[in-house]
Formats: sequence, C-alpha cells, structure tokens
Amino acid sequence: QVPLIDSGGGLVQAGGSLRLSCVASGLIVGDYGMAWFRQAPGEEREFVAQISRSDGRTYADSVKGRFTISRDNSKNTVYLQMNSLKPEDTAIYSCAAGTVWGTTPSMYDYWGQGTQVTVSS
Repeated sequence: QVPLIDSGGGLVQAGGSLRLSCVASGLIVGDYGMAWFRQAPGEEREFVAQISRSDGRTYADSVKGRFTISRDNSKNTVYLQMNSLKPEDTAIYSCAAGTVWGTTPSMYDYWGQGTQVTVSS
C-alpha cells in the first residue's frame, strides 16, 4: 500500500497557479514532518517546502513568497499552493513524510509517486 498519493499537477501558463495535494493512508500526517520536493529532468531532487508537526514552515528561497504548504489533519492531507508559477518550476513534485526535520531527501521515510507540473512561457 502506497502511504502517500500525490495529485494536482498539470500544464499551466507562466503566472498561473496550481494546488497540489498529498493524501496519506496508513500514516497520520499530523504525526510526521511533511515536505514537498521536486525533480526536473537531468537534475537532482531538490527541497521545496516543509511543515513540521508543530506547523513550523520552511521554504526554498526559489519559491518563498509564491508557494504555501499547509496541512488539513481532518482530511489527512498536505497541500502545496503554487502561485506566480515560472517555467523553471517545471518538475515532478513529490510529497514526503519523515520523523525528523530537514531539507534532505534521505531524511524522509515515505514518498508519494509524484505529479508532473509543467509551466509554459
């Protein structure tokens, strides 16, 4: 059973918005640090945003002020609201759950399958 299911990606023009969702099953998002990472073709996976169990939030500099991570414990879901999208935001976005606080992929134990975001210029 895949514990995290990502969705919400798509094709959008530059300046547009998307909201990604990460629905958890088999784990409770409120018990974990949750994060979003992204990976563009030919690039390494990079940190985007994270939210701690106490609702502390951290963002990559490249998305600060444009992206917002949030969590709805009643729906066991984590969201990534992405505004003012740029072509360089194009990537596969994946959510992750871990018991530690960090921006390194290896710190996370569970991963979603990823959802493609494509931003056209």
